[in-house]
Amino acid sequence: MSLTDSVPPELSVRQHEGVLWLTICREERRNAISPGVLQGLSEALARAGRDRSVRAIVLTGAGDKAFCAGADLQSGQSFQFDYSEPTQGLANLLRLARATHVPKIARVNGACMAGGMGLLALCDMAVAAPHARFGLPEVKVGLFPAQVLSVLQDLVGRRMLTELCITGEPIDARQALACGLLNHVDEDLDAGVQALLDRVLDKSPAAVRRGLYLMAQIDSMSFEQSMAFTESQIALFALTEDAAEGQQAFREKRQPRWTGR
Repeated sequence: MSLTDSVPPELSVRQHEGVLWLTICREERRNAISPGVLQGLSEALARAGRDRSVRAIVLTGAGDKAFCAGADLQSGQSFQFDYSEPTQGLANLLRLARATHVPKIARVNGACMAGGMGLLALCDMAVAAPHARFGLPEVKVGLFPAQVLSVLQDLVGRRMLTELCITGEPIDARQALACGLLNHVDEDLDAGVQALLDRVLDKSPAAVRRGLYLMAQIDSMSFEQSMAFTESQIALFALTEDAAEGQQAFREKRQPRWTGR
């Protein structure tokens, strides 16, 4: 089945030259999260994780006003859950993203709020337009950004994260860059995203895939656990076809021809 088969209308899925482009298409709702968006993103990430032709994923929103405004409060259904299920939609998407070892880049084209901050944080890297704004406004409607804390707490310092959570006030793109939410802010957003992609796509797919797996695994380990795990992992990196090819290409002073294996 193609990555673009059975896609909900709220999400555009396009694959081009090894990059899977995922665009939330709810511009009239500031690209707010809906059940269809969650379903589409989950299915796309799951398939991309199994498809070696996908070298990177770019997540963005339609238009230039909003990346994602979070839950769709206008629907009145956003916080109605099936409490017989131990896990829920957004949390399951964040779990799946963590287990998908394909580089994920957020193209932040506008407002990134509430659950949208979770989508930003599930990505490995992020590039934003200068007019983008970032915030956790849940306290303004009597809620709290509970689920997204799990993915934001390692990106943002505790004091800044606390301020975002308990004031609900937004910050601009330059502040988001300074506090670690972003890799780059670029006047030409598409050029900035492409520049980052170019620096990823010419590298070993096997090393990137195994490397993202390694980074996720050691995230909650103690120092000694991390050292024991990584010293065994480096031997596995060295056994890949890409490692042999990369070292041979270095010796021969030529560009490597990656197989991704």
